[in-house]
Amino acid sequence: MTDRYRSCGFCRFMRAFAFSAIGAAVSGYGALAVGLERGNAVIAACFGALIAVVWIGRRYDSRK
Repeated sequence: MTDRYRSCGFCRFMRAFAFSAIGAAVSGYGALAVGLERGNAVIAACFGALIAVVWIGRRYDSRK
């Protein structure tokens, strides 16, 4: 590949999977640490995963 920021589809999927897991863990456990209930922590984890994937996707798109 000529561009070092280009990657195959599998690599992009694995990167999104990893960052969604990190975002979900940080926001979910953060919500529990603050004192929210389990149901609210699950919702926070979903939004944390979404935010992490969008953030890393925009970061890679801005380097083009």
